[in-house]
Amino acid sequence: MARILIVDDAAITRTMLRGILEKAGHQVVEAADGDAAIAAFRETPSQAAFVDIFMPGKEGLATIKELLELAPSLPIIAMSAGSTFTDTETLGWAKSYGAKFTLPKPLAAAAVLETLGQIFQ
Repeated sequence: MARILIVDDAAITRTMLRGILEKAGHQVVEAADGDAAIAAFRETPSQAAFVDIFMPGKEGLATIKELLELAPSLPIIAMSAGSTFTDTETLGWAKSYGAKFTLPKPLAAAAVLETLGQIFQ
């Protein structure tokens, strides 16, 4: 199956998402922030990426932009639990930065797999 990059500062989100993806047969690469994600992607490119929007250091929108500079056709799924803004606003920003799909947190396994199905049909 595919190699998928998970970028999220919350270890619990990375662990949960890793479980869903590995159970579906995918290989997973994890990064706790945007800088680690870019380094991991340069070392071993992935076929898709889940990117959290709000992270310390290099946040999600900058990470999405940089990943797409490295691989313009990379399907990116932006994730957000919101913050001072609504999920709709933050995920809309992610789409304007080039994210192909958006998912609100908490993530539902069915939504994750449905989104991947759209990417890897």
